Amino acid sequence: MRTLLKRLALGIGLTVAILFTVILVNTLRYTGGNIVSSDPFDLGADTDRAARTLSEAIRFRTVSTDMTVPDFPAFLSFLQERFPLSHAAMDRLVLDAHTPLFKWTGSDETLKPVLLAAHYDVVPVAPDSLGQWDHPPFDGVQADGFVWGRGTLDDKGALIAILTATETLIASGFTPRRTVYLSFGGDEEVGGSGAQSVARHLIENGVRLDWSLDEGSFVLDGIIPGLASPVASINLSEKGYMTVTLISRSAGGHSSMPPRVTAVGRLARAIHRLENTPMPGGLSGVSGDFFDGIGPHFPFLQRALFANGWLFDPVLERVLSAAPSTNAMLRTTTAPTMLSGSAKDNVLATEATATINFRIHPRDTVDSVLAHIRDVIADESIEIVPDRGTAIEASPVADADAQGYRDIESSILAAFGPLVSVPGLTIAATDARFYAQASDAAYRINPFKIDGDDLVRFHGIDERLSVENLERGINFYGSLLMKQ
Repeated sequence: MRTLLKRLALGIGLTVAILFTVILVNTLRYTGGNIVSSDPFDLGADTDRAARTLSEAIRFRTVSTDMTVPDFPAFLSFLQERFPLSHAAMDRLVLDAHTPLFKWTGSDETLKPVLLAAHYDVVPVAPDSLGQWDHPPFDGVQADGFVWGRGTLDDKGALIAILTATETLIASGFTPRRTVYLSFGGDEEVGGSGAQSVARHLIENGVRLDWSLDEGSFVLDGIIPGLASPVASINLSEKGYMTVTLISRSAGGHSSMPPRVTAVGRLARAIHRLENTPMPGGLSGVSGDFFDGIGPHFPFLQRALFANGWLFDPVLERVLSAAPSTNAMLRTTTAPTMLSGSAKDNVLATEATATINFRIHPRDTVDSVLAHIRDVIADESIEIVPDRGTAIEASPVADADAQGYRDIESSILAAFGPLVSVPGLTIAATDARFYAQASDAAYRINPFKIDGDDLVRFHGIDERLSVENLERGINFYGSLLMKQ
């Protein structure tokens, strides 16, 4: 018996030693090959003038919840005044929602065209927050190395950077080899009918883009815990969108004599089941590409988890699923957002409803999400009503090995220096989902570096863009355009 126990202990010890060796070897081999650098690029644009132009752009109150205000056509006239060479060298067509589409004809008509996009509409500023802003949101103040105001980050900064790059290039005598389109959406924040009209116009005129580039990510600095290097997430796809209404009905009556299960109770049970049984996730596809790209750059212990997915993937997925931001990268998300029931506290609801919003991962579809809802709720008395009119599938996943991706990546490196570059997934909705309909590949990144402090500024208080970021954005677009 003692001999048997010794052999068993020896066998266990040997197995542990082999396992440890495999983990160690895999971790040591799992090195980051994608912290890369490129020769710095400086377009030589007038950054001070660009900053003044952005300041002026912020003063136009292009709040998309009221597109009847004169600021929208006035803003387009302002662009014409500030960027005369671009307007003279390009054809311009204004489509739905005050959305201009520029065409900069290239010298080689055999090459597929490309499209650079931004939007100039902004979200409202809550009146009760005005006193909390360091500088008024629509004054476009320059202070402390920043331009302050609504739309600096989202997304007038990118628009001004694009046109500053084209204006500078045209002044130098540059003409692209391939045709370049510029699209500046006027209503991205309320649905993107302008971008839809651009995609429709291109398709109807037989134009197929080699690639398009819009917002959807940034150069992330200190945002991913444990990662010291900045990360440029060049997003290959965008989640789909679907809203579903759940309806529970009953006879109603007085609250003093409730049935054992009310319409509200049955609805609450359905919501609970959906939240407790999320859509399957996984470190595969575009999600896996993102985490596999950043994995080699973590400290040793975290790197060991990523390097040995065959053993630790379940642990990793559980950890990543615990945080809302990384959970959204892994799966289709389930978000109950609205509830309604009885109109009075002592009256049983004859009808109770819940609104559930789903952001659909590229591995799923509208139909597979609906099937999941039916299977999880497992209650035929709950009516499931999808809003088919607003539902949209996840965007196609663009090719990270294509020349367009490599051009974007090398231009980011030229503007920002050595960093981690990875393909990623946009978890919210942007105009890029519509440009993807007319593109072989749709990519998403804004060429600005943000940190954790900036995250609360999006659609929030004290939105701002540094002049240094604006300069880098101009250099990025200049570098990218010169590759076309």
